[in-house]
Amino acid sequence: MAPRIWHAHVITCTALVLAVTGTPAHAQDRDLGRETLAAGDGWASEGTGTTGGSAADAAHVYTVTTWDEFRAALKDGGDAPKIIKVKGMIDAVSEGCDAFEAEGYDFQQYLADYDPAVWGHDTPVSGEQEDLRAASAAGQDKAIKANVPANTTIVGVGKDAGILGGSLQIKGVDNVILRNLTIEAPVDCFPQWDPTDDNRTGAWNSEYDGVVVYGSTHVWIDHNTLSDGRYPDSSLPSYFGKVYQQHDGLVDIVRGANHVTVSWNSFKDHDKTMLIGNSDGAGSTDSGKLKVTLHHNRFEGIVERAPRVRFGQVDTYNNHYVVTAGQKFGYTFGIGASSQLYATDNAISLPAGVSAAKTLKKWSEAPLTAENNYVNGKLTDLIAVHNAEIPEETLQSGAGWTPTLRTKVDSPRAVPGIVGQRAGAGKVC
Repeated sequence: MAPRIWHAHVITCTALVLAVTGTPAHAQDRDLGRETLAAGDGWASEGTGTTGGSAADAAHVYTVTTWDEFRAALKDGGDAPKIIKVKGMIDAVSEGCDAFEAEGYDFQQYLADYDPAVWGHDTPVSGEQEDLRAASAAGQDKAIKANVPANTTIVGVGKDAGILGGSLQIKGVDNVILRNLTIEAPVDCFPQWDPTDDNRTGAWNSEYDGVVVYGSTHVWIDHNTLSDGRYPDSSLPSYFGKVYQQHDGLVDIVRGANHVTVSWNSFKDHDKTMLIGNSDGAGSTDSGKLKVTLHHNRFEGIVERAPRVRFGQVDTYNNHYVVTAGQKFGYTFGIGASSQLYATDNAISLPAGVSAAKTLKKWSEAPLTAENNYVNGKLTDLIAVHNAEIPEETLQSGAGWTPTLRTKVDSPRAVPGIVGQRAGAGKVC
């Protein structure tokens, strides 16, 4: 049976929008690169707000159609305000994985050398083929990562623009906007076999997130579509009895990142979707930071981490979470070390046989606020349901703070219709 997605009256995008000057403009005349985050729209509006490259002069406005052009535009002009317009789908791995292979690397030999029947499960892999795998991985790492400088707006042109297989690194900078992009998660061409992982049964471990916000501030991620695209996990082979995992996260916000708004995006068909804080031991960099707002996003076919939170004051409202029939499902909200999750006014659609108790997962003792959330159209106390069905992971209510940086909060009953129509690339209103 499919998940029960209820319907509601939908407010469509109007024919007129406000330009950055505040004057009416026809939608077709908009320059998304010049638009900035509205005051009060989530944590990224705190303090100086988020303007990206909206102040760029003509010399620092670029239209790119290839990965090489894209990376060159990012480097040009340093931290001067810049607008990069992505036209069409640009491919970071257009030559395929073979282009990154170090001489002498042989995957079949790798499998033979590290077969658990030969290597066992007691020690990490080492030797010639592991060294060559690591060298191959280093080649891919250098090729597919793109460092985004401060004061930058990256925006897709039209409805079918984005990035295939690249990893956007927003690292140690301030004031970045990503909008209207279709982002296909990077595929790790050379996952590492770790025989000691997963209680010494082994696992394939992959690298590369679609978007990484690392130690950066004032970042707005808006109206993008992010998924595994052409390479869903269901298409991946298995070796040594374990899925040859080639995906990591879609959007990870880590290592002291702060003041981030993630709005009106579509996250689809992915496993480890979003980490906010990536280590219980990162308190020295993360405490008092990782302040993130997620609103009006649609999560469909997501296995876990929507998001998983450590340390941060994370506000999640008016999102729609859709668990599809037959999909693997772990949890929606992960409650991690010192997290302060405030999750209200969301809509959740579950298929028959999946309990609302599974929407929450306790990793550490940390209270949360979860109020006025609707499951299949019915008001549901997520904490109470979780505690009743999973008493060994009893959660405490009360995040200890109340968000103030919210724009209009829609009725959660209307969220499925509103978000379904307006979230994702090509739907900027």
